[in-house]
Amino acid sequence: MIKIKASDLNLHYGEFHALKSVSMDIYKNEVTALIGPSGCGKSTFLKTLNRMNDLIESVKIDGKVDLDDEDIYAGMDVVQLRKRVGMVFQQPNPFPMSIYDNVAYGPRIHGIRSKAVLDEIVEKSLRGAAIWDEVKDRLKKSALGMSGGQQQRICIARVLAVEPEVLLMDEPTSALDPISTLRIEDLCEELKQNYTIVIVTHNMHQAGRISDRTAFFLNGEVIEYDMTEKIFNMPSDKRTEDYITGRFG
Repeated sequence: MIKIKASDLNLHYGEFHALKSVSMDIYKNEVTALIGPSGCGKSTFLKTLNRMNDLIESVKIDGKVDLDDEDIYAGMDVVQLRKRVGMVFQQPNPFPMSIYDNVAYGPRIHGIRSKAVLDEIVEKSLRGAAIWDEVKDRLKKSALGMSGGQQQRICIARVLAVEPEVLLMDEPTSALDPISTLRIEDLCEELKQNYTIVIVTHNMHQAGRISDRTAFFLNGEVIEYDMTEKIFNMPSDKRTEDYITGRFG
């Protein structure tokens, strides 16, 4: 089942044509990886899916992005959109407050005040991000005192707390050590049971391990998009093969 449908999407930063007629179907309860060299449009495309590019001056976007058949650029409330489509960034960015308050932040903004309800959301979200057992005895401690890998899982818990439908991840493991990276990869496998995940990664092994489908971007275009196994083993385009085998990029 298609969760997000991008149709003929073009994005300009001023004169620079960053995305060129990108069309892609993103399927529910799957992990979709976006790969390609630096500056090829992967993160830009990711940010069009919850309108993060709206925050940048001189951006012009045309084409369509449908979330459950509703065009997100045609009058959809941005706050509601970002509740449904959450984002995890490259660098862990917990707020300078306690672990509990980090996770409770979103639900509070959306009007939840009951301590019992917030307690339940915080525990459920930290469990969902596979970090509850590590932090349950230190919820009142600052999230900034945690390791990088733990901080990133707290950031994932913070996104999960507002019950999104889609998780966007922009190179979520690039700043982490190998053990933390594997934890986040395992987490993606678990999370796709309940969420649709789109992940930008420079790590070919990671894309091969965790994604169901992979899109290869080059110079703002989608060169190839297919099941991950096919992209890695039998790519249709020579440029895809050259990138995956490390001949360029």
